[in-house]
Parts: sequence; C-alpha cells; structure tokens
Amino acid sequence: METPLPVIAAAPAEPAFRSLSPPVWRASTVLFADAQAFLDRKARFFDGYTYGLAGTPTHRQLERRLAALEEAEYCVLAPSGLGAVNLVNHAFLAAGDHLLCCDSAYGPTRDNAREVMGRFGVEVEFFDPAEGAALARRLRPTTRLVWIEAPGSIQMRMADVPALVRAAATAGALTAMDNTWATPLGFRPLEHGVDFSVQALTKYAGGHSDVLMGCICVRDAAQFRALKTTANLLGNNVSPDDCALVSRGLDTLALRLERHGETTLRIAAWLAAQPAVTRVACPALPQDPGHALWRRDFRSAGCLCSFWLRHGDRAGVSAVLDRLRVFQIGASWGGAHSLAAVYPDPAQEGQFLIRLHCGLEHAALLIADLNQALNPSPPPC
Repeated sequence: METPLPVIAAAPAEPAFRSLSPPVWRASTVLFADAQAFLDRKARFFDGYTYGLAGTPTHRQLERRLAALEEAEYCVLAPSGLGAVNLVNHAFLAAGDHLLCCDSAYGPTRDNAREVMGRFGVEVEFFDPAEGAALARRLRPTTRLVWIEAPGSIQMRMADVPALVRAAATAGALTAMDNTWATPLGFRPLEHGVDFSVQALTKYAGGHSDVLMGCICVRDAAQFRALKTTANLLGNNVSPDDCALVSRGLDTLALRLERHGETTLRIAAWLAAQPAVTRVACPALPQDPGHALWRRDFRSAGCLCSFWLRHGDRAGVSAVLDRLRVFQIGASWGGAHSLAAVYPDPAQEGQFLIRLHCGLEHAALLIADLNQALNPSPPPC
C-alpha cells in the first residue's frame, strides 16, 4: 500500500513576537474555526475577515491609520487614486443622476465622469471651482454628487470648499473631494461637511514613487457599507505588500510634507522673480489669486507649483525641460525626487505650462538647476 502524502498544516501565528515593523499578512483563503463560522461569514464582511479580497490584518491596520488621520470612522482602500474616484461614482451614481465636477479636477477624474459615467446614463456637468456659493444655480433635483478638488493639480486653482459644500447640502447632493494635494494633515474635508474624502495614496502617503493605491474616508456607516460592497462586487483589491509600503510612508509623512512645503515656497518665489517667467501658480504664495482661501482653510503648502514661460510654445518649453538635470521629466508627485511635467495651457492654444514637483533635495540645488535651464550660458566663441 502506498504511503499517503503528509498533510501540510498552516503555519501557526507567533503572538509573542513584537516588532516596530508590523508583519505583512498575505492571504487569498481565510480559514474558519468550524462549519457554522463559515456559513455565517458574510455577516462579518464589514468588520471581520471573510476572503482575501475583503482584506487581511495588514489592510485593516492601514485603514485604521488613515481613518484616524481624517478623523473619520471608516476607510475603504482602492487600487489607485483614480480607482477610489471610480468607486465613489459607481457606488452612488445611477442612470438619470446629475453629476457636477469642477473643471480643474485631475484629468482622468474628468474623463471618467464624461466617458464612463456618461456612458452609463449619468448627466455630467463641469463648473468653475471659483463659483463657490453660486454653484446653487447649477443644482437640480437630480443632482446626486458634486466632485471638488482644491487646488487643481495642474493650474493650482483654489476652491471655496465650505461654500460649495453648503450649496450642495442645501439641494440634498453628496460631495466628494480629492484631497491628495493637502493630505489630511493640511486639510480635513470631513470637518467641512464633505461626505467622501479621497486620496491618491500613490502620492504623499506612499512617498517613494513605488506604489499605486487610493482611499476613501467617511463618517457615515451606510456610505461605508455601500463603498465596501461595491468594491467587492467590482473585484477591487489592493496588495497587502503595497499596504505595508503605504503604512511605512505614513511614518514620515509629516516631516516630508513640511520639507516639501518649505522648498516649494522658495522655488515659487524665485520663479516669480525670473524675467523668463510670466506667471507662477502656487496657492501658498501671497500673490496667488487663491491665497486667501488657502490661508483660511489649509495648513500645508504642498509640493507643486506651475509656471508659464514668456516663450511658452512647444519649442520654448521643451528647450527648458530638456536642460534640467536634477528635476526629472515625469508625471505624478509626492515622492522624494523632484519632477517636471508639461501640459497644454487651456487658456491659450499652442502654449504650454510647466508643473514642478519639488522633492526632498536641497532647495538651493533645485533652484540652481532651474536657473541653468531658464538662463543657459551662451556657447563659447
């Protein structure tokens, strides 16, 4: 008779082991103590462990930390910042609803509203974030959701968030805010009446340009259940290893945010004094049109500033970017390394603007790099 293969038991936990680095719990299958616990597993979907898709202790730890930062009750993770935006839309919009979205929002947020939700029968309308209380004139009985982003991540246009929220609430509409730029250390949307506080954890929270993730924080239990149920039905999940990376990033978030802000203000002020530059957008800069709103509501300067060149056509902008040596050319922001990106100027055809992500390098080094790119030495005779 053949010898049966041995049963390979699950490895036991080590409860006595403690570390400053929490363990990463990876799992697809979750084990149950008995048949009844398995049959009752769906009752624990919102506060327990049912299947890897719904999360492990690694996910729960990150969710608790993010909720605490937002002063929220609940947090739902998503595969990216855009994934978090899409999750809110799918959970709370249906055919026939009216969606209002600020026209300075992240480009893919606008595209998602127009091309995805619009295809599903949602009527989409864009508004100027400067409208504030005047948003009331756009609200309809069918308005279900208002998307806010302050400031917009390209032109850095500010919004009067409390005024927009009051207008939406008066009409019975929900509000969602992309708060990636400020993080909850710089602005807490839920304190101002926003229903859904959304972040791309890819940016500041991850902090090292090596992870994709998003989150939604809420105070309302019914909204949390709707988001988590929708995420499960869409098959949305994030890796526990990525959760560990983001959790590690949170340990240094406050320090990095302070350094980013100091550097950004120095660079924005320097750029504003350059003859080759016609305009600088940075809400923390005193001369910025959105400065009063920033000063009233926000507690961080961010890591972004945008500027326009006197010769801002494709050739002029490309020449400046191609001379940069410390700033690398690439999208995204919030990481340790400084980046430069170029975008079409929506106000002037054929013209472009440059957006800088000011990283953790010394400000003097970054200014020297910008100086040689904006003011190149003449070639030797």
